[in-house]
Amino acid sequence: MKIKSLSAAIVLAMTSTAAVADEQKNPQHGLHIGVYGDYFWADWDDPQGASYSSPQNPLELGESLGYGAEVGYRFNEYWTARLNFTALELDKENTDNHKTGERWGGDVLIHFNDSIYGIIGAKKFDVFDDFNAANLGLGFRNHLNYNWAFYGEAMYYEGLNQNHSDFGLKMGLSYHFGKKPEPVVEPAPVVVAEPKDSDNDGVIDSKDNCANTPMTDAVDAYGCTRYMEKGDKVSLMVKFPHDGSAVDERYFDGIQKVADFMVKYPQTEVLLEGHASAVGDAGYNKTLSKKRADKVAQKLIEDGISASRVETVGLGEERLLNPANTKEAHAENRRVEAHISVKERVAIKRD
Repeated sequence: MKIKSLSAAIVLAMTSTAAVADEQKNPQHGLHIGVYGDYFWADWDDPQGASYSSPQNPLELGESLGYGAEVGYRFNEYWTARLNFTALELDKENTDNHKTGERWGGDVLIHFNDSIYGIIGAKKFDVFDDFNAANLGLGFRNHLNYNWAFYGEAMYYEGLNQNHSDFGLKMGLSYHFGKKPEPVVEPAPVVVAEPKDSDNDGVIDSKDNCANTPMTDAVDAYGCTRYMEKGDKVSLMVKFPHDGSAVDERYFDGIQKVADFMVKYPQTEVLLEGHASAVGDAGYNKTLSKKRADKVAQKLIEDGISASRVETVGLGEERLLNPANTKEAHAENRRVEAHISVKERVAIKRD
């Protein structure tokens, strides 16, 4: 019993060591092989029927210091299966002689963590007679590096066809196949720069096709000013007396309005069309209509419009407003007429 107590203390010390060996953790899966030294306490007294035992010379077998080898496979973080073979060198009590024997079988290892595991298995002993036993145990494994590990186990054996219980200890070295995985390097955090909007138009620079748009302008998805088509127009009608070409002062405001329009839209030009009534000679009337248009043009130029932007034409009787042969109709047809219209793109303003 002293031996069993000492063995139990050794097991507790080993498992305590394993519990603090955090830096050697190695939960890898796969194949391993191992070799070990084995202490086995048998206490087999006078096996019945043994050819080498007799009442006068009973055979008592005791402690064994042996050695063995194992091969196993760890399926996941919880389970390992293994096969092992042990050569026994049993002491014969009260002699200096030894009895050799063998023990072989299989185990299932239940891993409680990366170091400590439980053991359940079945063994066959071949010493004096073959007999079978079940075993329960506790073990620890401490990895020296990724592939090599030191391990120890304490085992209880219960004979299935022999009425005895046995105890054993193992200390060994195992090699675990496989290559240490490369450490996972966390990518450096990506610093995302705040999108820049240099002209403060609401469109970031990377998508802005029109830099430095005015702050007052509404913009499209590409940062460019949004426009709308805007139309504007002005008309002029100057009436003349019979056979006259002088411009009456009552039409000065209308001519000034045309001049202001042309100042506002400097790209515009004006065509002044002179007309006459159908009274008298057509050739004369055409000349007269041209004079009327030239008089209006002179007034426009006096109001500040460049002569290069003003054109005149005399149409005489060609485009009568009223073809009737009446005094009223003739008055309608004696005229200078002009129409100017523009369409321009106007920037839409922000709300």
